[in-house]
Amino acid sequence: MNVLILGSGGREHTLAWKINKSKKLGKLFIAPGNAGTAEIGTNLDSDIADFNVLKAAILNNAINLVVVGPEAPLVQGVHDFIAADPDLKHVAVIGPKKYGAQLEGSKKFAKEFMVRHNIPTAQYKDFTKETLEEGFAFLEGLQPPYVLKADGLAAGKGVVILNDLKEAKKELSEMLSNQKFGEASSKVVIEEFLDGIEMSCFVLTDGKHYVNLPSAKDYKRIGEGDSGLNTGGMGAVSPVPFADEDFLQKIENKVIKPTIEGLQKDGIDYQGFIFFGLIKVKDEPYVIEYNVRLGDPETEVIIPRLKTDLLEIFEVASSKKLNEIKVEFDERSVTTVMLVSGGYPEDYEKGKVISGIENVKDSIVFHAGTALKDDKIVTNGGRVIAVTSYGKDFKEALKQSYQSIEHITFDEMYFRRDIGFDL
Repeated sequence: MNVLILGSGGREHTLAWKINKSKKLGKLFIAPGNAGTAEIGTNLDSDIADFNVLKAAILNNAINLVVVGPEAPLVQGVHDFIAADPDLKHVAVIGPKKYGAQLEGSKKFAKEFMVRHNIPTAQYKDFTKETLEEGFAFLEGLQPPYVLKADGLAAGKGVVILNDLKEAKKELSEMLSNQKFGEASSKVVIEEFLDGIEMSCFVLTDGKHYVNLPSAKDYKRIGEGDSGLNTGGMGAVSPVPFADEDFLQKIENKVIKPTIEGLQKDGIDYQGFIFFGLIKVKDEPYVIEYNVRLGDPETEVIIPRLKTDLLEIFEVASSKKLNEIKVEFDERSVTTVMLVSGGYPEDYEKGKVISGIENVKDSIVFHAGTALKDDKIVTNGGRVIAVTSYGKDFKEALKQSYQSIEHITFDEMYFRRDIGFDL
């Protein structure tokens, strides 16, 4: 079958790398892709936000399956568009329709879903510009730290955690009255702070059945010791050492099953990945957030552990027969370390020449923000490259990633040297 992956990051390169190994693959296309995906498939210079351009790409390349990497096209209704178009209705899509995508597209929608289906999460209330004073009063009734979340998509930057009440009120005002995050913060969810250690779980569901993917833990802060600004993710490990069988069973029973059953009860037609952002509080799992796609850089550690043909899994998911496939995983640990542009997550320069990738022999190099320019691979984003390695445990895998990083250079390259420090 011919496959089109939407997106341009490390997640999409990893999915392309895995799909490229499939016996079922005809041709592989990535829109818009990056320098890494160009080596294993055909990059299409298509604007994935323009669904009519996307339609032309699907028809011109006889695409049978579309795999949606990022959240924005899902929230905008790309699956609905393909399903409703008579010329495209034969095309299978991995990724939920617009209504289900609100699990990520609206914090309020997600919170109401969790409360309705008794899924453990932090207590919360949501506010608009008109109810700003009520928001101030709600903050006064909470203990610090204060957690403020823009309701809509804000490219991973819409969550603010503050210790000072005065600052929290100022931030709420900035978000609601001054639209700090644009339309995304026209509504803000304030929730109680949960103190614990975070991790993520992932499933692929056909709407009725689901398969569990490996657990992972990523590291969001730019600085070592989890300090500084939030990023899209500086590294990840899988499996999560503190998530033993008992805890994973709790997640299954209290979070995953009620979520899948909740989708069915609410009549939400959902076919795709669900990412559960979790926090372990006194040995109990709580949901911090849902994402309606795979995480990045978590994809770079969970997909390399998948032994089963990914296209075969997608095929049975599209036929709503996920219960008929046995999915197998590599028992080894996998880690990834992200190489980022100097200045990221604030201002940074693009176009820096990257050298030494070809010298990495014992790790997998996944491209995130890269491009080809005059036959050279150059930086094209904040997060540039993920270096992924296997090991008998996460320490051995990390040691290998760090050794491999020594071969790669670009001007002002930065990475965290302490991934896994808290494990």
